[in-house]
Amino acid sequence: MKYSDERREAVLRKLGPPNNRSVADVAAEEGISAPTIYAWRSQARKEGRLMPDQGTQGPDGWSSRDKFNAVLETATLSEEELAEYCRRRGLYPEQIEQWRLSCEQANDRAEATAQRQADSNKEERKRNRKLTQELKRKEAALAETAALLTLRGKADAIWGDEES
Repeated sequence: MKYSDERREAVLRKLGPPNNRSVADVAAEEGISAPTIYAWRSQARKEGRLMPDQGTQGPDGWSSRDKFNAVLETATLSEEELAEYCRRRGLYPEQIEQWRLSCEQANDRAEATAQRQADSNKEERKRNRKLTQELKRKEAALAETAALLTLRGKADAIWGDEES
């Protein structure tokens, strides 16, 4: 079934801020199938619109990508413009600030994780080197023992068994 652009926009407004209603609720209310609404929401996201996932991406329903886009959109706004932006989208300026800090710290966490991984790899190489040395030592001891047993067997064969 073909829906008008106005109807599609009205449905998308219900999904978006400040309403942030679930697809299931809007589908039941509007009599439109949920897959159709999901497709509309997906298309709106491809066009760059912020469309939160109700209840699936964190406590406030916004995906990481949408939070990042909101941070980018508000980076140059004045306090007054930020307040207006937040009102239109059903957000609080504190949320935007928290998202901004999370974005800034993301690389720090990645660097710390990389450093921990590098340290772990270094420790693993040291352990591997130590185990390799120990294995070589044990192989040498085993080879020496085998050689002594072979010599003993030959000596016994030549001079006879003294213990008998």
